[in-house]
Amino acid sequence: MDIRSLRYFVEVVEQNSFTRAAARLHVTQPTVSKMIAQLEQSLDLALLDRAGKRFTLTDAGKVVLSRAHTLLALHAELKVELRDLQHLERGELRVGVSPQTHSTLAPWLAEYHQRYPGIELKMYESGTQAIERDLRTGTVELGTMLDYPGNAATWQDFEALPLVRSPLCLLAAPGSPWQGRSSVALAELADSPFIFYGAAFALNDIVLDACQRAGFAPRITGRSGQWDFIASLVRLGVGICLLPKMYCDTLEPSQFAVIPLDGPPVEWNLMLAWRRGGRLSFAARAWLELVRARMTDAARLQ
Repeated sequence: MDIRSLRYFVEVVEQNSFTRAAARLHVTQPTVSKMIAQLEQSLDLALLDRAGKRFTLTDAGKVVLSRAHTLLALHAELKVELRDLQHLERGELRVGVSPQTHSTLAPWLAEYHQRYPGIELKMYESGTQAIERDLRTGTVELGTMLDYPGNAATWQDFEALPLVRSPLCLLAAPGSPWQGRSSVALAELADSPFIFYGAAFALNDIVLDACQRAGFAPRITGRSGQWDFIASLVRLGVGICLLPKMYCDTLEPSQFAVIPLDGPPVEWNLMLAWRRGGRLSFAARAWLELVRARMTDAARLQ
């Protein structure tokens, strides 16, 4: 069984598409199809039941998929151990980061680069759900993930270091009905158009859950994974949004209405996570040590 064909198989199933898997793997679709065929031939079993462009997992495919993430993670760890034996003077730091973490992480990454100039910084930008998957398969060693009630069970498989905690606020266009209010109840927003986040962002789940607890399902008029673009759409009256206060505080006050939410806080709680029990490379351990030190420094200043 070739480890690369196993990785291609997992990607096809995760993406539910040969075309999307090929795009993510940066290869052609025929290459993906060939690798899946080779995997099936090596096992002498059909893993996918194909019907045109659609497919479902066979019983054998379900068994292979259930073990694939573990095998891929073990393979990644093997590569890490062999690299560490060489007393790395060169290497790479593979971190999954959400686009909203740039301002927090950039100064620390600059300091890291000054300490370890031979280590390449490889940042994989995505949302919490995609980063979690990349951590499980070993694509990245560390990654930023949100901690919220909906993913409580996830932390059985990961260790984490808290990075940032910020309550969500209502962000609306200037002159909105809520401008000047000291706070707003979430239920008051039931009839408003919402701008949501990219499909891979756990912030969707946090806001959806908060709205459902307030007694309504939000009406979504647009989505983006970039907070700056979301803010621009809000300013132009496309809709409202719930964004962390720490981000809202950076916006020009005359261009927006920013109002705290009533009731129990709905929070953006960002963590730096890594696989529980996994072996981290020298590059990753050095990065984790630096982040811990900077978080300790910040706590002392508070």
